[in-house]
Amino acid sequence: MTETIREGDLILLILPEGAHYLLRAEDRLFHTHRDYVALGEFIGKPFGTRVLGANGTPFYAVQPTLHDHLMKLRRATQIIYPKEIGIILLKLDVGPGKTVLECGTGSGALTTALAHAVGSDGRVITYEREDRFRELARENLRRAGLEERVIFKGEAVEGFEEEDSVDAVFLDVREPWELLPAAWRALKGGSPFGALVPTVNQVSRLLSALAELPFVGLEVQEILQRFYKVNPERLRPEDRMVAHTGYLIFARKVFEK
Repeated sequence: MTETIREGDLILLILPEGAHYLLRAEDRLFHTHRDYVALGEFIGKPFGTRVLGANGTPFYAVQPTLHDHLMKLRRATQIIYPKEIGIILLKLDVGPGKTVLECGTGSGALTTALAHAVGSDGRVITYEREDRFRELARENLRRAGLEERVIFKGEAVEGFEEEDSVDAVFLDVREPWELLPAAWRALKGGSPFGALVPTVNQVSRLLSALAELPFVGLEVQEILQRFYKVNPERLRPEDRMVAHTGYLIFARKVFEK
């Protein structure tokens, strides 16, 4: 059965040319560069409904996906993009009931995806030293309805409080090698470790540090993404592409080499 839009629900508003906006269904007017529409007209109607704007422009209200939340979250930092998040979730085997430790919350894009993946019985433990980033991440998680799945902690000055108890660790910090011993201690045996860094210098430094600890299965990868114009008569790549955003490093904890 198609779900009905209730007052206060988040909707993704899509225009014919592809512009889209993440909004709440409420009694107010929403203006765009081409037209405006009364958001209250969507209330009580099913997702997928079309409402015409004042000038006849069709506005479509669909149910937001996790991808929509990630691309529309409020940010004060660089975020980890969906093209990396997808492989991170798979490589770290993030799923319902898992406990995942993250360091470097930032604006909370990866935190949101992790919280979505662990389900209501799982937990995400996220460390962030900046109060303003923690509050922004909380706001983004609250907007997505996922705040209760996340435990926020401050700066990992002396490592992590967790030991031999988490199913995966991911580091998104400037010097991840400094937290590598703490990450190893936090992980359950055989569990996956991941990190993202923007430069090859950092990759080299992290690989050297991983080689000194009981980690195996080291892997480095970079993910490029290219969109295509959606005109079936002139199908070709877009002029711009989402190229380098970071290097991903993965490994597995063992007890001895």
